[in-house]
Amino acid sequence: MITRRTMLKDVMSSGAGAALASSFVPSTLGAVANTSDTTGNPRRVIFFLQNNGFHTAACIPKGMKKSGSLFGAKLPESIKPLEPYLDKINIINGLHGRHVSPTHSAYFGALGGYNGGELRAPSAETIDHTISKVLPQTILPHLCIGMGSLSGMERQPSVAALSASGAGKPLYMHCNPNHLYQTLFGSIADGDVKKEYEARSQILKEVESIAAKGKARLSESDSALYGSYVNGFKDINNLREKLSGYSETLKQFQPEYTEKLLSPQFETDWHDSLLDIGIAALKSGLTNTLTIASGRAGVWGSWEGLGVETTGHFLGHMGQEGNPIWHKIRNYNCRMLIKLMESLESVPEGDGTMMDNTLIVYTSGNADKQHTTASTWPFILLGNCSGRIKTGNFLQFDGTRPINALYSTILHAIGAPCDRYNMDEVNARNLDSDSGPLEQLLA
Repeated sequence: MITRRTMLKDVMSSGAGAALASSFVPSTLGAVANTSDTTGNPRRVIFFLQNNGFHTAACIPKGMKKSGSLFGAKLPESIKPLEPYLDKINIINGLHGRHVSPTHSAYFGALGGYNGGELRAPSAETIDHTISKVLPQTILPHLCIGMGSLSGMERQPSVAALSASGAGKPLYMHCNPNHLYQTLFGSIADGDVKKEYEARSQILKEVESIAAKGKARLSESDSALYGSYVNGFKDINNLREKLSGYSETLKQFQPEYTEKLLSPQFETDWHDSLLDIGIAALKSGLTNTLTIASGRAGVWGSWEGLGVETTGHFLGHMGQEGNPIWHKIRNYNCRMLIKLMESLESVPEGDGTMMDNTLIVYTSGNADKQHTTASTWPFILLGNCSGRIKTGNFLQFDGTRPINALYSTILHAIGAPCDRYNMDEVNARNLDSDSGPLEQLLA
């Protein structure tokens, strides 16, 4: 039975207030993007990061030691499901992240291109959030999803470890698909989901009202901090109102509410559900930037649904290529990437499909392996980003350009040129052999 007490506890634990709003709501709520755009400009970018590293043996095509076409290439077992899509992807090796200093994970540094680490606050915004401000604005410019163990997702339905909107401003990833579904699609749902949405909405409004009255006796500094928390409730309530007014479009792409959500047998049931919600958010135009963290950007995570009994940290100390356990996990990732591509290809946009105007970036939050020097940091790019990115190639760099250069390249591709991303000239002299984007990628 759902009571006001249990629901209020659930609201607080799911990250409502300043934490929840920092991920769900921009500083200024944007208008809904026009999904029928015909300009042929990039419209969305998706980041997918697996924890515990992405080893070179798991990504480099067999027999390829230097840059070349992927035509006819044979992919390693771990990413073999991508072989039918060689003309749509790029495999990149030889960028470095030495300055990011990853150990068990680079955390915010993986997408920030700066020194990261456990319990270290972000020192600047991350590339996914930067991109979300450049792309056509939507109700929800940036959605972050975290996939972990079932107990972890239940215990911590929101976690901040990967994305940031600025220095000391982490963005929360959403790990419980029931909470995320209820927030995004509760206004158009039926039955208990609808009832819970309406009850939760009423409680959030009451909490906002009560909280607003509680700052009168606080000091100036405490009042400012408390005010940001109150504004979090205000912003999430405003978001719910906007979503209610967007119901006709949401109904077209509303994911099915299945038993996987209510009674998951394995964590992969919730992983699959989170992916479906993320795809629905993209297809409905709710968001243009989606960040997915498998392993929730940390060292843990589990994949019992794939028949993998070993948990995340121990997986990080196993070799990847030739390891059937890692083959299962990486193949699962590839199937998710393929589902993303095919789902977006099914929706017309302009003279083509949504996928034609999309870029998917697949990598790890920890370079190539656990306890690494990050001398190489592999990536796979899927899609040509409205024709701005060349596809069908393996690119082997010499280890003198940082991952920041790839992030600059993506910004060039979406029409926001940036020669150095999160790197000043002083650091660049030691870390980057060149300036500007990776020209080998730009069409």
